[in-house]
Amino acid sequence: MTAVAATARVPLWRDVRVLKWGLQLLVVGITIAIVLWLYGNYTENASRQNIPTNFDFLDNPANFQITGNSLSNNAPVRDALYQGFLNTMRVSVAALVAATILGTLVGVARLSKNWLVSKVATVYVEAVRNIPLALFLVAGLLVVVLGVFPRIEDAWDVFGLLIVSNRGVAIPWFEGSGGGLVVLLLVGIAAWWAVSRWRHTVSDRTGAPARSGVWGGAAFFVILAGGWLLFGYSATTPAIEGRATAGGMRVDPSFFALFFALVIYTASHIAEIVRGSIQAVPKGQGEAADAIALSGFQRMWYVVLPQAFRIAIPPIGNQYLNLIKNSSLGAAIGYYDITLVAQTTVGNGSPAVPVFALTMTMYISISLVTSVIVNYANRRMALVER
Repeated sequence: MTAVAATARVPLWRDVRVLKWGLQLLVVGITIAIVLWLYGNYTENASRQNIPTNFDFLDNPANFQITGNSLSNNAPVRDALYQGFLNTMRVSVAALVAATILGTLVGVARLSKNWLVSKVATVYVEAVRNIPLALFLVAGLLVVVLGVFPRIEDAWDVFGLLIVSNRGVAIPWFEGSGGGLVVLLLVGIAAWWAVSRWRHTVSDRTGAPARSGVWGGAAFFVILAGGWLLFGYSATTPAIEGRATAGGMRVDPSFFALFFALVIYTASHIAEIVRGSIQAVPKGQGEAADAIALSGFQRMWYVVLPQAFRIAIPPIGNQYLNLIKNSSLGAAIGYYDITLVAQTTVGNGSPAVPVFALTMTMYISISLVTSVIVNYANRRMALVER
C-alpha cells in the first residue's frame, strides 16, 4: 500500500509545475487578447475615419526642412526620418563620451583629499542631479547660447580654431568621404587592439613592460595619418565672413544646447556611480599600490579604476540608455532628432500611429544595440573564478 501511494500521480490541478505553467499561459493569453482588442479597435476606427494604417506615407514629400541640413522639401519622409535618426545618433554619441569623461573626473574629485576640489565636486553633483533635465535644456539655449554667447559680429575667435557666437559654434572639420573616414577609424581601433594584445603576449613571455597603450596608440595614429594622406583628406578651419562663418563645421545652437544639457545632467549621475564604485574597491588594493611606491595617479589609473569599473559598468550603461532617450527632449528647442521629425511629419498629414510606431522601433533598436555593447564590456571586465 505504501509503495502504491508513493508512486501515485499527483492530480493535475494540484501539480505545482502544471499550475505554474498554467498561470504563465493565462497571463500571456490575456496580454495577447488585450493587444488584439486594442489593434482591432484601432483598425476599425482608422477604417471608419479613412486613416491609412500602412507605411506608404514614407514615399510622400516631407514638406519641411531640417535645420542645418541640405535636405530638400520635396525629399521623401523616409529620408527625413533617416536624417532625424542620424541627428539623434550624433548628439547621443558625443554626449555619451563627454558625460563619461566628465562624470569620471568629478567622481574621482569627490574623493580627493583636497578640500576645495572635493567640495566643488560635491556641490556640482548635489545641485545638478536634483534639477530637472528640461530646465537645463532651456537654460542651455536661452542662458548660455542666446544669453552668454556674443552676436556674430562680435564672435569669439579661439586661436583660429573655434568661432563661438549665438548662431552656434564653428569647429574645424575634414573634407572627404565620411564613410571612408569611419572605416579608417575602425581599422585603426582594430590595429590598436591587436598591437595591445601582442604587447601583453610579449610582456608575459619576456617580463618586459607591456606599454600596450603607447604601442597601440602609435599604431592607431600611424594608420590614421597614413590613410589620411593616402586617400587625400584635408581639414578646414572656420572663419567669419560677414554675418556668417565659412569653412569647418557649424554646430547648430539647438545641438549645442542639447549636448550641454545632456552632458551636465548625465555626468552628475555617472559621478556618483564612479564614486560609489571606487569606495567599493577594498582599501587593501590602494595600500598595496602605496607599498610598491606608485604615485597617486598610478594608483588610481592602474589599480583602483580598473576594479571600480567592473562594478560601475552596469549602472553606467543604464545612464547611457537614459541619455539616449532623454535626447528626445531636444524637440522642445527645435533640434530635429527622430522625435521632432516624427512630430512634424504627423503635423503635415502622415498617419500618427505608423509614424510613432516606426519612431519607437528606432529608439528600441538604438537602446538594444547599446545594451549589447555594454553587456559585452561587462563580460570582458568581469572576474572569472577558476
